[in-house]
Amino acid sequence: MIALVDYGAGNLTSVRKALAHLDAPTTTPTRPAELDAADGIIVPGVGNFEVTAALGADWRAAIRAHIERQRPMLGICVGMQWLFDGSTEAPGHPGLQMLPGTCSLITDQEDATPEEHRGGSDRVGGRLKVPHVGWNTLRVTRPSWLLDGVAKGAQVYFTHSFAAPVTADCVGATRYGVEFAAAVERGLVGGVQFHPEKSSDVGLRILRNFLQKAL
Repeated sequence: MIALVDYGAGNLTSVRKALAHLDAPTTTPTRPAELDAADGIIVPGVGNFEVTAALGADWRAAIRAHIERQRPMLGICVGMQWLFDGSTEAPGHPGLQMLPGTCSLITDQEDATPEEHRGGSDRVGGRLKVPHVGWNTLRVTRPSWLLDGVAKGAQVYFTHSFAAPVTADCVGATRYGVEFAAAVERGLVGGVQFHPEKSSDVGLRILRNFLQKAL
């Protein structure tokens, strides 16, 4: 059973539909203790990092216990950012601190090289458009169970303003004004900044890879 953690951050329905397409059983726990029976946990999310404050100490402890049992977890969008130490979007709210690093606004990371973005020009008056919305290239940076079978130059769908840095845990990167971590992995903990539930066959492949670890 895959537990979809609902903390009011949206996109839960679309993730559930994608998993149903893959014939994966899902549940939405109302209490942290219900995570004990989960084969895998997905923490989805859209919006401001501050929404992760709803995942208090009891939820964090239950999720960490799940990981310590060597069971897989996947964070999506804000759910991926939550795996890190925190975000400059909400400095008073720490992340799960499973991965070192701090997420920040894309324009705060911006370098001088414009991105080739499928949606058209990335810049207005020389400044990068934020949020970053649309399809973009996912570059696999090292072998990964999460991205297994993802083809070179695969396109995935993004909608975000903040992003995680490229660290040793990065298994897939994307360039939009600056290169940022689009997929991360440490052990059985994975995360994607893009939305696999909206990324067509590539996204379904990634979700299937997660399910193969869980079920």
